[in-house]
Amino acid sequence: MAARFTHPIETLPAIDRAHLLAPKPRIPEPDLGRGDILLVDSSAHRKRSMRQCLEGFENRVVEAGTTSEAVVSILTGHVDLILINAQAPEVGAADFCRAIRKAPATQFLPVFVVASSDDPETEVRAIEAGASDFLTTPFRTPAFRARVQASLRYKAMIDSLDDSETILFSLAKSVEDRDPDLSHHCQRLALMGAALGEALKLSAEDILALQRGGYLHDIGKISIPDRILFKAGPLTKEEWDIMKSHPERGERICGNLRSLASVLPIIRSHHERWDGSGYPDGLAGHDIPLLAQVMQMADIYDALTTARPYKRAFTSEEALRIMWEETAKGWRDPELMKVFADLLPTFRRFDPHDLSRVSLQALASSIESFRCSPLVSLAS
Repeated sequence: MAARFTHPIETLPAIDRAHLLAPKPRIPEPDLGRGDILLVDSSAHRKRSMRQCLEGFENRVVEAGTTSEAVVSILTGHVDLILINAQAPEVGAADFCRAIRKAPATQFLPVFVVASSDDPETEVRAIEAGASDFLTTPFRTPAFRARVQASLRYKAMIDSLDDSETILFSLAKSVEDRDPDLSHHCQRLALMGAALGEALKLSAEDILALQRGGYLHDIGKISIPDRILFKAGPLTKEEWDIMKSHPERGERICGNLRSLASVLPIIRSHHERWDGSGYPDGLAGHDIPLLAQVMQMADIYDALTTARPYKRAFTSEEALRIMWEETAKGWRDPELMKVFADLLPTFRRFDPHDLSRVSLQALASSIESFRCSPLVSLAS
């Protein structure tokens, strides 16, 4: 059986050539919960159960009984998300994921590995191989649907990019990959920023900018030397000046793409402070772009609740206290901080490292009560 799978795997690079030559459709705004889903499982019963969980979605579901059949489906059709059994016939889910991630045209394709039991070793192998998520059966249908929706939205956003934008997103991902402590940092920022934008009743265009900003806000760090970026001790003044240049560097990197114009203020200004003591421009108060302030809130919270070589991960309560203390110093807009604090219970229900798995739609429904708050006037 393994030999029969060799040829399709070896043809995966053909996907790259086909995608590079074919014109990419432009999608003004990603459609939440829509897409073509590939089920890879030898069990008709399990595939039927997954189909039932997906009922009501506006999508097309394609089935494959083996990993080689799955590769053929990818080569000959359109796939937005893959659900594959951990013990899929022929090479298994882990090797399948590795092959998918090696092909540039499919490296962003969401792949969910499904297992019948919660086996930590199987989960670790799947995640290390590049799986987007690891799920166990029987599914909790609402959570399963939420994760599928979140991944389809992300895939639609990636598909809406032109080739230059895709390269930029790959570069931004490389910043995260250089530092294992930042695992899923960009995804969490995209979700938290967009959720806060929902609470402020921002436009769909602004929400999309926040999603993209979550991934691109620190892209300027690709040009910061590792000796500075990963220095264990305090930075010298010269090193700190170089570090503080990353917002401007990031703006220059993305500045030639008109489609990212709404993201540039996020990239340049997400380190400004309400009292004018931030960088790179020393902006103060409402001169700081609102989207940059929103992204900063998510960035600070995620940084505080993530373990680093020089600090432990703070709890949500500790992080909120620190953020309020910084607001009292004049670093944050107090009213925006109040909105974030009101929204925090939504995030606190999840471990910070699992926040990347939470559907934006689920978060948005949790904050519907905030829509009528007087604080939404911040968005106007």
